[in-house]
Amino acid sequence: MTERSDRRDFLKQASLLAAAVPFAITTGCSSGSGPVADTKDGKVRGQVVDGVNVFRGIPYGGDTSGKNRFMPPTKVQPWTGVRDAINWGHVAPQSLASGNIDYTSMVRWMEKPGGQGEDCLVLNVYTPALKDGGKRPVMFSIHGGGFATGTSGNPVFNGVALAKLGDVILVTINHRLGCLGYLHLGDLAPEFGSSGVAGMMDIVAALEWVRDNIENFGGDPSRVMIFGQSGGGAKVSHLMVMPSAKGLFHRAAIQSGASLRSGTREAANATAERMLAQIGITKARVRELQEIPLEMMVGAQTAVGGRFSPFVDGNVVPANPFDPAAPEVSADVPVIVGTNLHDSAFQLNEFDLDEAGLKARAKAMFDGGADRVLTAYQAADSRSTPYQMLARLTTDRGLRHDSITAAERRAALGKGPVYMYLLTYPSVPYGGKFGSVHGTEMPLFYHNVDTWPIAGTGPDAQAMADKLAGLYISFAKIGKPSVAGVSDWPAYNAQTRSTMILDVESRVEKEPHKDLLALVQQYAVTPRT
Repeated sequence: MTERSDRRDFLKQASLLAAAVPFAITTGCSSGSGPVADTKDGKVRGQVVDGVNVFRGIPYGGDTSGKNRFMPPTKVQPWTGVRDAINWGHVAPQSLASGNIDYTSMVRWMEKPGGQGEDCLVLNVYTPALKDGGKRPVMFSIHGGGFATGTSGNPVFNGVALAKLGDVILVTINHRLGCLGYLHLGDLAPEFGSSGVAGMMDIVAALEWVRDNIENFGGDPSRVMIFGQSGGGAKVSHLMVMPSAKGLFHRAAIQSGASLRSGTREAANATAERMLAQIGITKARVRELQEIPLEMMVGAQTAVGGRFSPFVDGNVVPANPFDPAAPEVSADVPVIVGTNLHDSAFQLNEFDLDEAGLKARAKAMFDGGADRVLTAYQAADSRSTPYQMLARLTTDRGLRHDSITAAERRAALGKGPVYMYLLTYPSVPYGGKFGSVHGTEMPLFYHNVDTWPIAGTGPDAQAMADKLAGLYISFAKIGKPSVAGVSDWPAYNAQTRSTMILDVESRVEKEPHKDLLALVQQYAVTPRT
């Protein structure tokens, strides 16, 4: 069998997997009952859920298929009458990841009415009241999943509880992902000059929609807080360096997703070459990618793997988010940055790791200093299992180091305050084996402990949700995280490095685990910079 036929068979199989999620949507005007809001493109009708006005699937950009594929987002085609906004819009086309997570629930999120499709530039609004002059702060949520997966239809992003708790507005969005949002073709055809950053341009378009429309939903366009976890945090990091986003947000929070650097043009071009080869198109025929069936694009992306994410194109993303310094363009914006103690546990499978296995893994991670690093960590943390200790070491070496570096570089600008946190509250699944794993904070910050039991559903979980959601609501309102039951949270600076430890009993520590973090960097085989 030839290489080309092997590729064709693989694409067919991958396409069948992608096609398992529907690719159609039904929209139209409504004659029913429910709250009606004005937008610059036309009227939308939502529904009342537990006293909150909910609008789903509102378009903020045009269809991105066909001639609009890989292009900057286009304007919405206005409509007459009242458009239904009660069902989810399209989920951005994507293939499921693999790893230490049950993706059955993710499939359910993507099977919301409409399923996957390229007409995916839609947003959802949760608001306590309409056009009442309330001037409520807007909490603009950007979903995670790296730059390749995810959807605002994830139940943890339901904004009803948050809107009721804090008299705020929550906006959640879908935007282009993977190869459709981040495949750089600009060095092959000039008309595709922005294709490698199109997904980020979508988010800016959604923020522009908020600026132009949110007053009709009872919101204040001058108090917009962007926030996201994991990949959502990486997107927030990029927005902070983008001139096109300046003035569209006024607070920012990066949860377990600080990105010091973006991708490079060289890597983006290499990914594009692999994608073309997988589909079987030469560089001279690159424009034909706009005509390739969607299922084949998703299948080829799955086969290629690799990095589909933004890069420093010198225009839309003019520089790295936090390297060598924090961006001046967003220097006045208050920022929250934080991680979880065992963030990296979700990437690890060694639940039954023993001491010998931990030492072996440590020796591979630390050049000549594994014993010293382990001895220090175990003396400071005798409760963690070997599996949790491995997760903590990999977190400290990577994501936590990057988050601290981002906070330090941001504080060095001496303008808008930055607030640092470390979440140590443990997750519940698998008998707590994960520790404070990646995502533990999600149902807490969104005040949705009943939608995703990773943080538990008992009194402690509800109390944590009250505190963490309250901190974000305060931050959205006044630019400082503050809530009853949590001690004063001072801004981070080079002198004190004050960090809020978020747990059942929260507290502020000055430069927590300083010596441990220094050891990790001193002996790491691949130290972070």
